[in-house]
Amino acid sequence: MSLIPSDLTRVLQATLQTGAGPRRWQHPDWVDHLPPCNNACPAGENIQAWLAQAREGDFEAAWRTLVADNPMPATHGRACYHPCESHCSRKDLDEPVLIPAVERFLGDLAAEKDWMVSPGVDSGKRVLIVGAGPAGLACAWHLRRMGHAVEIRDAMAEPGGMLHYGIPAYRLPRAELLAEIARIVAMGVTMTMDTVVDDLERDIAEGGFDACFVAIGTQAGNHLDIPAVDGRKMVDAISLFEDIETGRAPSLGRVVGVIGGGNTAMDAARTAKRLGAEEAILIYRRDRAHMRADPYEAEEAFFEGVKAKWLNAPVRFGEEGVTVEAVALGDDGSLHPTGELETLPVDSLVLALGQHAETEFLHRLGDIEFARDESVLVDPAMMTGRAGVFAGGDLIGGARTMTVATGHGKKAARAIDAYLAGAVYVPGEKATPVDFDMLNLPLFLDAGRSQMSALPLNARNGFAEVVAGINTREARYEADRCLSCGNCFECDNCFAACPEQAVVKLGKGKKYTVNLDLCTGCAVCYDQCPCHAIAMVAEPGGAHPEGAAKPARFKVRP
Repeated sequence: MSLIPSDLTRVLQATLQTGAGPRRWQHPDWVDHLPPCNNACPAGENIQAWLAQAREGDFEAAWRTLVADNPMPATHGRACYHPCESHCSRKDLDEPVLIPAVERFLGDLAAEKDWMVSPGVDSGKRVLIVGAGPAGLACAWHLRRMGHAVEIRDAMAEPGGMLHYGIPAYRLPRAELLAEIARIVAMGVTMTMDTVVDDLERDIAEGGFDACFVAIGTQAGNHLDIPAVDGRKMVDAISLFEDIETGRAPSLGRVVGVIGGGNTAMDAARTAKRLGAEEAILIYRRDRAHMRADPYEAEEAFFEGVKAKWLNAPVRFGEEGVTVEAVALGDDGSLHPTGELETLPVDSLVLALGQHAETEFLHRLGDIEFARDESVLVDPAMMTGRAGVFAGGDLIGGARTMTVATGHGKKAARAIDAYLAGAVYVPGEKATPVDFDMLNLPLFLDAGRSQMSALPLNARNGFAEVVAGINTREARYEADRCLSCGNCFECDNCFAACPEQAVVKLGKGKKYTVNLDLCTGCAVCYDQCPCHAIAMVAEPGGAHPEGAAKPARFKVRP
């Protein structure tokens, strides 16, 4: 058998290529990914986009981009728990972008400039919304932009739901809240207050409504099953806040105990201090590390002198005060009573144990299903078991925050719009998320964020707002700190780095393209892109050559 090879043809250099060469197998493409702030926002705001517009000083454009998703930026900039900020990639460099402050700035500026949004072309369809809280208001806003007629009915005297009756004014001033609600009304939304809806089927029929969105929220406070004797004052936090809003603020005494460890408990304790209590004591069955309150809200409460009795649960409330039992916290998070009792000399107790919805009128409607916790069950399009009746906000469970409710209102509006057209709303697919590890930031320096000024402790005696906003210069500075994760911001790095001058600038706001007659597929542009906005795309019908080196930051995407 001959050992002489039958084919002595030399191996072409192109088959050993480890970078660019005469046979291009890939080329760059500019893509839009989903930045972490946008991905974390329950209202679905395009945060990165309006930050980019604010960076350029085009504040009206930024506001209009913002309210395309959320009609109340001044409100959310003050009272949202800002998950966008906690997910901001900038936190891994120095400090996150002060997103809520920029949002508040845009909302306040819109009120000052009287910016408005026009309703859509009249569709001839009518929608009833039950509940004037964040979900109902957001749904009305989006439905009017689509051209549908909307009426909101609510049992309270003022609109806003828990925004008005559940968040103290020192966090959310009423003037700013009502100004943003007035803008929604100015679009043509009918607001019918002091109206209890107890027969939904009748109201829909008599009003000639084509669809209904129920967003009544959870405005009934949960109670605690402990003995209370001697006529001692025990009130739930939601009722307390409502009494204050309606001018019936009670006297709570010198020492007030607050049962709970969430944000409502922090607000209740701070409110008690403002009503004249010398001491406000949180009584919580877990420790500080396991409290449900946002850390910032807890820090503000403790700064104002609120005290805490951790790992204790109330067992009796009488003339001498509240008797509590020490609780041991197991390694698995379980709670174990110890039998050790102590009496705290409090004059009143405020219960901040969560809320529930009053859903009796929905039970009477029929066809609507409920979970064990009495939350309403809805399909992916947010429709209940009754055709044309949709639900959202706290009523359907999940994370019960104002921003989640606002997102529900937007989604419900899109679903209702589709329903009125005889279709079913199907959300589009989200872009691929981006995280900090996918960025390439060798040239970025630390840039600490702005600080919002706050009232000193000795000035926090009433319900005046305790935290001030930022000015124009600070708003643009904060917007400029955005890293534009996953999306091109036209830094020109790719244009400057291309060794073949194949990257072509298309003009401001139009990004770039590639001249494939010049591109070698070397991926230098990809490697230097700071925000991961370039993908290396395989040539049609091509394949990665055996042995060819991938770009330094090459990632296989789903």
